[in-house]
Amino acid sequence: MTLIVLDPRQLPEGGAPGLAPALPALGSAVIGMLDNAKFGTARFYDHLEAILRSRYGVREFIRRRKPDTSRPVPVEMLAELAGADAIISGIGD
Repeated sequence: MTLIVLDPRQLPEGGAPGLAPALPALGSAVIGMLDNAKFGTARFYDHLEAILRSRYGVREFIRRRKPDTSRPVPVEMLAELAGADAIISGIGD
């Protein structure tokens, strides 16, 4: 049996990644919310969505929940989230 070890670090010649540019305005933005399927995430996202709607005028959200905490996001779910201007992905322990 062969063991393959993957190194997630970027090669030195690649340079440090930069931050994504800030959105010009939240009122016209579509915000994606990826729930990692842990117990407290949905409740936290409910609260965060309420704040973003009331304080910043965000009107549209794309909310998706992973089928399982330990598995990667399904490809079709990533395709749905691709329509967002920004995506929030977090944990809710």
